[in-house]
Amino acid sequence: MTRNHRTQPSRRAVLGGTALAALAVTAGTGTASAATTTAPKASWPTEFPLPDGFLPEGITIGRKPYAYMGSRANGAVLRTDLRTGEGKVLFAGGTGLVSVGLKLDDDGLLYIAGSTGIARVHDSRTGELVATHQLTEATGHFINDVILLGDRAWFTDSRDAVLYGVPRGRDGAVRALPLTGDWVQTPNVNNANGIVGTPDGRGLIVVSSSPGVLYNVNIKTGYATEITLVGADSVVNGDGLVRIGRTLYVVQNRLNTVTVFDLDAKATTATLRRTITDPRFDVPTTAARFGNRLYLVNARFTSPQLPDTTFNAVAVSL
Repeated sequence: MTRNHRTQPSRRAVLGGTALAALAVTAGTGTASAATTTAPKASWPTEFPLPDGFLPEGITIGRKPYAYMGSRANGAVLRTDLRTGEGKVLFAGGTGLVSVGLKLDDDGLLYIAGSTGIARVHDSRTGELVATHQLTEATGHFINDVILLGDRAWFTDSRDAVLYGVPRGRDGAVRALPLTGDWVQTPNVNNANGIVGTPDGRGLIVVSSSPGVLYNVNIKTGYATEITLVGADSVVNGDGLVRIGRTLYVVQNRLNTVTVFDLDAKATTATLRRTITDPRFDVPTTAARFGNRLYLVNARFTSPQLPDTTFNAVAVSL
């Protein structure tokens, strides 16, 4: 594993340890404070188009009403104003680049899972590339999603039983955290996918898409404990995760469903509360919350993935 910084984080992005830890409690656990204080108005669009051929998969929203979405086609990043639905290309991407899972930090940095062993960090205001981290070899791995917790951004690898912790806003070594305990790695399919912090902020919840299992991962040891599901047999095709308090939203992409669970205090049991479906869902992959809405991107995996294929994002009420 190597780490390659193309450029160093700007001075405004480098936070003190105390401030960063405080921000992590909010950003890492999926309960962004702005989302609870700013409610979308009824006039805000609940559906907006993305560029043709964009091949979206990841979405993240911070304190302000802007959604950031990544492209599997060329790694581009699109920023859309939730109030109008109008989008702007923030980062044009490039040959060989991929952007899947994204998370926006309160310091203005955008952490992006780059699929082929890469994690990138961008300035969310300008789109400028701040740093590149080579987490794994380019082949045989799929760096898929990311969450911010404590002083690191944690990335999943869908093809290997390892999580990677990238230092946030400072120099430092990338930490590889092998998954042990109850974790089962199934060959030749996507395993670790969506990831969020536990309600107490001390661990990580990871969904394994195949066969559809939730795990509580000890952030110190990598020991994974399978979370007992009550009212559901599995979360097969589990993709993006969103957690609000002790409520966990699991996007099951090819099922066109968001499954809503109540977690117990230690995140050892997840009890099915309800499911969210919508006729506008077309293989949604990931989701982000703003106010009383959940915004999802439609990856349309069952449709031709061509330059002229249309894509969109939709919002549903929580």
